Amino acid sequence: MSLSSMTGFARSHGNSGPYAFEWELKSVNAKGFDFRMRLPPGWDDIEQIVRKRAAEVLSRGTVYANLTVKRANALSTIRINQDVLNSVLKVAGELTGRIDAVAPSVDGLLAIKGVIEVVEPESDEAEDKAARIAVEAAFTQALDSLVEMRKREGVTLGEILLQRMDEIETLAKQAEQAPGRKPEAIRARLAEQIAALLEASDRFDSDRLNQEAIMIATKADIREELDRIASHVAQARDMIKTGGSVGRRLDFLAQEFNREVNTCCSKSNDLELTNTGLAMKNVVEQFREQVQNLE
Repeated sequence: MSLSSMTGFARSHGNSGPYAFEWELKSVNAKGFDFRMRLPPGWDDIEQIVRKRAAEVLSRGTVYANLTVKRANALSTIRINQDVLNSVLKVAGELTGRIDAVAPSVDGLLAIKGVIEVVEPESDEAEDKAARIAVEAAFTQALDSLVEMRKREGVTLGEILLQRMDEIETLAKQAEQAPGRKPEAIRARLAEQIAALLEASDRFDSDRLNQEAIMIATKADIREELDRIASHVAQARDMIKTGGSVGRRLDFLAQEFNREVNTCCSKSNDLELTNTGLAMKNVVEQFREQVQNLE
């Protein structure tokens, strides 16, 4: 199973009887799955079917689905509501003898609400049913295209994430080989500090200073952090190659990477090791940003 991005776009269209329709799907990043749909009036009955199909193949991302439907040769007709018109004429006749007013004109009568009615064309049940089936099939087609685009994007993201893992592994090896973290370098540096302190005062306990030096050397050791970083790299590579919906797990792993690298930087007492840690921190951040795009 391959990785999938949360971003994508797809479109499908078709015709059925007098209907012409088009689906447009767009997905963007999100913490969970959110399906937002806009349907034209009279098409609400397909909503549940469409939502169910989307939820079956997508697990993360905000998906916007828009359906446009047009009916060909569906011209509305105009008719006069005789009952309303007769009532208006009757009232106009009664008022003619009571007030001095101009006789009502045709355009004035037609402008009165209710005199003119717009009659929509009658629908055919068989045509409507066939159109709904075709619209649902077109949605499935658009959804498949969206999934395919997200997978293609996921392949590219996977390659980028594996490159970031290679960079982190290289920097971790540099940190491990940094001259400043070798035992002899740490001992020499501590010895110089202890000697300076003893020269400044004769009241220092040399045995106590040696104990403190051992404790400082132990705290400065980043062996444990480097081992965990190596473990995280192995886990990340395995998840990337396995694929599927691993975005959340990789995001958690990115946080773990960041924690270990921060600890390495805080323990560092060597400029080269500090610079290596900062470079690793930058790569981890790049990894985390790319992971935000994964399903």
